[in-house]
Amino acid sequence: MFSNYPLRLVITLLMALAGAELCVWLQTPLPWMIGPLLVTAAASMLRAPTESWLPLRCAAQATIGIALGLYFSPEMAVLVARQWWAIVLGIGWTIVLGLLFGVWLHHSYAHRLAGFNRSTSYFAGGIGAASEMTLLAERAMGRTDLVAAAHSMRVLIVTILIPFGLQWSGVHGLDLSQAVSNLEVRWLGLVWLVLAACLGAWILHSLDGPNPWFMGALLTSMALTVSGLELSAVPKDLSNIAQLVIGVSLGVRFTPAFVHTAPSWLMSVALGTVGLIGLSAAFAWALSLGTGLPLATMILGTAPGGIAEMAITAKVLQLGAPVVTAYQVCRLVAVMVLQGPLYQWLYGRSG
Repeated sequence: MFSNYPLRLVITLLMALAGAELCVWLQTPLPWMIGPLLVTAAASMLRAPTESWLPLRCAAQATIGIALGLYFSPEMAVLVARQWWAIVLGIGWTIVLGLLFGVWLHHSYAHRLAGFNRSTSYFAGGIGAASEMTLLAERAMGRTDLVAAAHSMRVLIVTILIPFGLQWSGVHGLDLSQAVSNLEVRWLGLVWLVLAACLGAWILHSLDGPNPWFMGALLTSMALTVSGLELSAVPKDLSNIAQLVIGVSLGVRFTPAFVHTAPSWLMSVALGTVGLIGLSAAFAWALSLGTGLPLATMILGTAPGGIAEMAITAKVLQLGAPVVTAYQVCRLVAVMVLQGPLYQWLYGRSG
């Protein structure tokens, strides 16, 4: 059926575009990501032949990484650097919250699901990238289907609830729209910026770094901007297309097999994720008081969601993209480095 792959991909992208246009008309938050995500997820669960193309997803992640890096002017870099102590607290909070979530899942399902063990609950509860957490669970002989389903459900709920909640609440973040508004699209500069970002992504990929296309492009764009080299802005239409592709890549995870993956497990993960959001919002409020930064910015910085999704939310809603990105990037790196050794230390013999 490989010959039908391009057709399935085109149909999926057209459905995603229709979902985005509908959300634009409805004036929902993040229409170019949430619309494609919901439409693709629904179609996938209904057994429609949806497809996502890995090179297209990598290009979309790199585009968002470049766009976010442009916010890191020298002044913004100083502002973010001053938040180091709050970022460290956020990392510790994330790890503790993931441990507690994993313990709760273990006590709830240790004797209810076949093949369920400590590594399954531990890596399902960890607030990190889905692919990396699933790989770590596989190495520890956990049930990878449950771990992957848990992270897909968590990211879906966070990506939908938090943007809608922030838009309806009317809260305001750190408006940095002026930071890049004076930067124009210069096509030759954009070409050089893309080439530099691809080089950064390739280097990070060669080093086996996490999420290399997003992180490599982000770090490259950030380094160029901090140094005062402003090559070009990212066209808004290109950013919208990138959000659409990321929405599709999230939506295709929700296959019919996902629906049949222990419904009670998915329900518990969903309820637990809502609890994580509430606890993280309380922690964000405390950080907001300590740092003097807006509550909305801190909520996105500490939210238990994916880095790209939360950074896009901050960018589109103008809620302090550099601060949110810094918090989420540091958390991602720390969780990736510490989650495996921490499991061995806590459960290595009995896991």
